[in-house]
Amino acid sequence: MEIILLLVYYLYNTMIKRFLDFCENTENKIRAFLSRYPIIYAFIGSIGVVLLWRGIWHTADDMSMSSTLSLLLGIIILLVTGLLVYEFIGNRLIISGLIGEEKITKKEEGEIKKEEKEIQTEEVQLKNLQNTLSRLEKKLDHIDGEVKKKIN
Repeated sequence: MEIILLLVYYLYNTMIKRFLDFCENTENKIRAFLSRYPIIYAFIGSIGVVLLWRGIWHTADDMSMSSTLSLLLGIIILLVTGLLVYEFIGNRLIISGLIGEEKITKKEEGEIKKEEKEIQTEEVQLKNLQNTLSRLEKKLDHIDGEVKKKIN
């Protein structure tokens, strides 16, 4: 009996690992492809977000949850996970307050242009890093495929 349980446990774990590996590889390929088409990527992502929220909304309705209870549960979940402040205020606003930056309305025009140039430079650098990462992912996928072929 124990041998059967161990066998079932082993098969279950290997199937889960294979499934998770498949999902991860598929995600990497889709992300690498869609990152070349940011508008389509954003559109597909927004559809996913809307469908997720629709599902949550309907689940709450199916459970006959009152709006007050929904509000309280939502606030508690967001506070516990640390997402309330991040989602509604954002890191930039918190950091600017901590380091004593002035509001954007009080900044001089030169400072704003300088910051805009820095942001553009950082965006270009980020894009270059994304491209490099995409190329590395492709190379790793190719190497992974070769290794699997040699193993089999």
